[in-house]
Amino acid sequence: MTAELVRGQNHPLSQVRLEIRISAGTPVVAAATTGDEQGRVPDAEWVAHPGAPALPGLEVSRQAAADHRLAVDLDAVPTAVHRVSVLLALPGGRSGGGPQRFGAVAAPFVAVTGLDGTELVSYTLTGLDSETAVVALELYRRQGAWKVRAVGQGYAGGLAELFTDQGLPQAHQLASGIHEAVTRGLARALPAPRPRTPDADRPHAAASAPGPDQTGSPHGASGAGASGPYGAQDDAGPHSARTTPGPDTSQPAGPTPVSPVPEEPATPPTGGGPVDYTHPGRQSAAPPPPPPTAPPAAPGQPAQPVAGDATGWSMEERLYNQVWGMFEDLARTTAAYRSAVDFADSRREKELDQVLSDPRSRGGDQAEAARDAAHLKYAQLVDHARQALDRDLAQLTAEADVVEPALPPAFARWDNPVWHAYRVPMEIPMALRMGDLRLPESDPLRIPMLLRLPLERGLWIDCGRTAAADDSFADAHDLRRLAMECAVAHTARLLAAYPAGEFTVHVIDPAGSGAQALGPLVRHGVLAGPPAVGAAGVKDVLERLTQRVDLVQMAVRGGAADSLPPGFDTSEQLLVVNDFPHGFDDRAVTQLRYLADEGPAVGVHLMMVADREDASGYGPLLDPLWRSLLRLTPVPDDHLADPWVGHAWTYEPTLVPPGSQVLHQVLSQVATARAKHW
Repeated sequence: MTAELVRGQNHPLSQVRLEIRISAGTPVVAAATTGDEQGRVPDAEWVAHPGAPALPGLEVSRQAAADHRLAVDLDAVPTAVHRVSVLLALPGGRSGGGPQRFGAVAAPFVAVTGLDGTELVSYTLTGLDSETAVVALELYRRQGAWKVRAVGQGYAGGLAELFTDQGLPQAHQLASGIHEAVTRGLARALPAPRPRTPDADRPHAAASAPGPDQTGSPHGASGAGASGPYGAQDDAGPHSARTTPGPDTSQPAGPTPVSPVPEEPATPPTGGGPVDYTHPGRQSAAPPPPPPTAPPAAPGQPAQPVAGDATGWSMEERLYNQVWGMFEDLARTTAAYRSAVDFADSRREKELDQVLSDPRSRGGDQAEAARDAAHLKYAQLVDHARQALDRDLAQLTAEADVVEPALPPAFARWDNPVWHAYRVPMEIPMALRMGDLRLPESDPLRIPMLLRLPLERGLWIDCGRTAAADDSFADAHDLRRLAMECAVAHTARLLAAYPAGEFTVHVIDPAGSGAQALGPLVRHGVLAGPPAVGAAGVKDVLERLTQRVDLVQMAVRGGAADSLPPGFDTSEQLLVVNDFPHGFDDRAVTQLRYLADEGPAVGVHLMMVADREDASGYGPLLDPLWRSLLRLTPVPDDHLADPWVGHAWTYEPTLVPPGSQVLHQVLSQVATARAKHW
């Protein structure tokens, strides 16, 4: 289970032999410093860099590259070392020929993996601007165990300023020596991944993607820096600045993983020609097959969209990246339109103020002509902006028309025919569709809302009345019923996304008010047990899941994750709670908050169907609980905001079409697979 960190967040490490993978949109220098208990670096010999790439338990790359693999063996790190900081720097800083600051390139992505390639922790370095060097991650000892922290601390003064901040006496000399070593090796440096350009209008840059939940996050996931993908809109269409996450496929794979174990040198060649420095026992992974390309377009016409033409190592990853590219494009083009309208309005107000400020021109034909001219300019500017928006929306709509039918079940709406061919998967998908997103200026266009799996935060389906609810839900009972139907649909999606036996669902329904909506889950036998009712049922379920979280946390922190009791259910757990806080006493409320805070890190997730007003008697005590959950609604509501442009996106849940049997077909497949598994 991957933890997607944000700046300042830490996470325990369950392994000591690790690989740190770095992906950037341009060649960067990777280095690492080792520090004492105070985090200070006493000497240059405590720094691993291209000029001296190996330290005990640590090895970095020897040259600048767009992708790096750093090897770490924490058991081999000297006992005097309490902190290992992973550094990134632009070659030559501001004096180099490449980018002059991190804000001008795609946000670097850093992942900590096991030796088997399993991703443990990831972090996207967003928010960088004028910095030329940055501390990306920090591995540190805490009470005998190792943890990782997402740092993201940048330095405009480059490595010299970074080393000085860490207390290194020879900071400037070491920084100069590193840049000299990099300059000597630049001829061998891997170039930045070139954008794949099936046509001139659609370059794709390498980056990572969150979702609105991350929530990374996103994907988990896409972060651009302060100069992110929402710059000024030009006439090249929405794809002209699309940033899509995932590895670039136009270049071979980056440097192969390095190992702290010494290796025998390669046999020198006997004749002329270049030396092959490739280790005989080390092989690079084959690059993925190229994505599909659009057929040639007619002169003067945009290329026809193709499903899966984003970057990625699989069609699922390409479609995921393409969906979030569409989300970014819609956000950017809408922001450009709104900015143009605001500018036209402010310009009109300024011109009218100038007319009114002069007593000689306030009245008469001259004033009327000035007012007409101001209104005409406003209309022309708004019309031009709307034409650009309509052009971009037409491209995005055409792309959505080809992407939607090609989506796999985890990404598809319930009315997509792909569900009729559903089979229980062998692997967990990248993400799960939880609804659709739209903006007022582009009402017919819907962008799938994809959440990365496993879930990093709980879900709250708000059954209270919202401003968007129409008269058809005047009765609060109807909203609660629809909210429970949404919860069942989301739960069925989660069950369908996981392999058999890897996802367990518990339900708390103290008053039994959700029995009708829960009927499909109960009839097909996909729940861990009957829905818990009454105060005693609430207490039993919460105590069992709380004990589970405590047990797994102790095992992980003690480095004994493989010594759980025999027969322990290692599957992901989901707790669906209806009618909160009915049936909950103070102890149960405390346990619920504990599960919401600590559960996701150890595979226990929460889905609440609740009206916040019902719990108003607790006052601010429950504010952290509501904030920790991703709020969804059973009816369309504009309560979601993206962190880049700040648009208020309207969320629409994906419900099973009335009269459709798709939910029963999917649950039947899940139940059959579970029966065979057990």
